[in-house]
Amino acid sequence: MIKILLVDDHAVVRSGLKMLLNTNPDLEVVGEASEGNEGIKKALKLKPDVVVMDLSMPHGKDGLSATTELKKLMPEVSILILTMHDDEEYLFRAIEGGASGCILKSAPHAELMSAIESVAKGDAYLHPAAQKRLMEEYLAGAKQDSNDMYHLLSDREQEVLTLIAKGYSNKEIAEQLVISVKTVETHKGKVMEKLQMKTRPELVEYAVKKGLLGYGI
Repeated sequence: MIKILLVDDHAVVRSGLKMLLNTNPDLEVVGEASEGNEGIKKALKLKPDVVVMDLSMPHGKDGLSATTELKKLMPEVSILILTMHDDEEYLFRAIEGGASGCILKSAPHAELMSAIESVAKGDAYLHPAAQKRLMEEYLAGAKQDSNDMYHLLSDREQEVLTLIAKGYSNKEIAEQLVISVKTVETHKGKVMEKLQMKTRPELVEYAVKKGLLGYGI
């Protein structure tokens, strides 16, 4: 028997889900909550196997915050995100926060039951659109990593790149590194060649995205 806690701000939705899930002899809804804080308290009390968590709850703690907090308090619980909209940004943030999966409210009943059973066993579950988006992001990231030539830069060239991104002139870089301006220009040229860039603004943007200044965009 899989014990389930429903967390959704719409009573009608909770009622419908409860009736649906209780038709399955392997599932039992043991509690309900209308927002995140209440959901956390009931989860701690009822010890469900799976929490079906609405992502968007405007009154009280939202599903994203509740998921992150609940997983810290109950690492063993599986959380399935239930959402009306296919908003990958928030869904992936929920996964990072500890959710075991996500499913759309418009999904067929059989899919919802299957998703609950999957996360209860410790597996992950993503609805098809999220799976597609996740794969696209993975492939894009892999392509970007494969094209990143930063590892080809020498330690000195990396220093020069960072100082360029910080806005130092060639003369100021030379003074800071105790080398000649000509040597700075040589290093800068090699950096541009290895990174396949042609302008100083390109170098600055690259350095920021790379996190060389301590923050990214």
